[in-house]
This record gives sequence, structure tokens and C-alpha cells, in this order.
Amino acid sequence: MNLLRLVPVVLVAAALAMGAATPVTAQSDRTFTQNEIVGAASDFFGTTTAAVAKAVERIFAEQGLPDAYIKGDEGSGAIIVGLRYGSGWLIRKGREPIKVYWQGPSVGFDVGANASKNFTLIYNLQRADRLFQKFPGVEGSYYFIAGIGVNYQRAGGITLAPMRTGVGLRAGVNAGYLSYTREQSLNPF
Repeated sequence: MNLLRLVPVVLVAAALAMGAATPVTAQSDRTFTQNEIVGAASDFFGTTTAAVAKAVERIFAEQGLPDAYIKGDEGSGAIIVGLRYGSGWLIRKGREPIKVYWQGPSVGFDVGANASKNFTLIYNLQRADRLFQKFPGVEGSYYFIAGIGVNYQRAGGITLAPMRTGVGLRAGVNAGYLSYTREQSLNPF
């Protein structure tokens, strides 16, 4: 008699366990592994896998698995007040790439100009249209091995981790934001 009472409990527990496994599988179908990101970023930057792996390893340890990334190019310059403009492709698993643009102002103890390749890991995007907003951030001269710089930007539950490498002469620290848009704009605000 006691065994018959346990049958419904066991069936409910099994159903819950199977249901809990589904989101994990669905999540892994939408996220990128560390190896996938290291390969894509190494190919994009044209640097050794070991150099990119160090930066990616650190981001993965802090943020986990990204559900999208952007690969593109940007240029920026500043004399106390700065501007940054870029364009690239939003990449999501199982979806067509989407062209994206970003632009924004900054202010700080910052002087110089640079052109960079930009590979941005994106967390909690869920839908492409959530990217198109302003993301505040603080940037300084923090570089990983092989000159790959990383900073974080957060807005609306989404975290962006841009990795940049490039050429130019720029030094300082600044605070600002980047607006991600579907159309190119000269207006940084």
C-alpha cells in the first residue's frame, strides 16, 4: 500500500526532471562554447589562438556562455571629449547575421585616436531587437596578452564584453556610452 502512494510522487519527480533538462538543452543550442568563441575570435583578429584564449577564458570565468557576438571594425578619437563609430555583424546560432552599427560619445582624461577590430561577446540577448539601445561603460588601458583590451557594458539585463585590438596612439580613461542601431548614424547621441 505504501508503494502505491509513492508511484505518483516518482512520476511527478521524473516529469519535473525531464522538464528541467529541456531548458538546459535549449540553452546550449543558443549559446557558444569557449572553443567556438576562441576559434571565431582568433580567425577574426588574425592572432594566435593562445593570445585570444587568455582573454576569452577570463570573460567566460566571469560571465559564462554568450548567446551572441558581434564582429566588426571601429574608429575612435578624443581630446577630453571623444567619439566612437563602428559597424559589424551580429552572429547568433541558427540565425542569419544582422548588420549592426554603433556610435557614442565619451568624456574623460583621454587623448588620441585609434582604429580597432572589435569582437563583442553578448550575454542574455535572447532577441536581436534587445541589442538596439544605449550601453554605458567605462574604458581604460587594460590589456590582456597580445594587446587585446576588454571592458564591460551593461543595460536592460544584457552584458556586452567588447574585445578590441588595433592601431593608434591613445591614452587615458573615459566614461561614455555606445548606441547600437540598425542604421548608420553620424549623430553620436
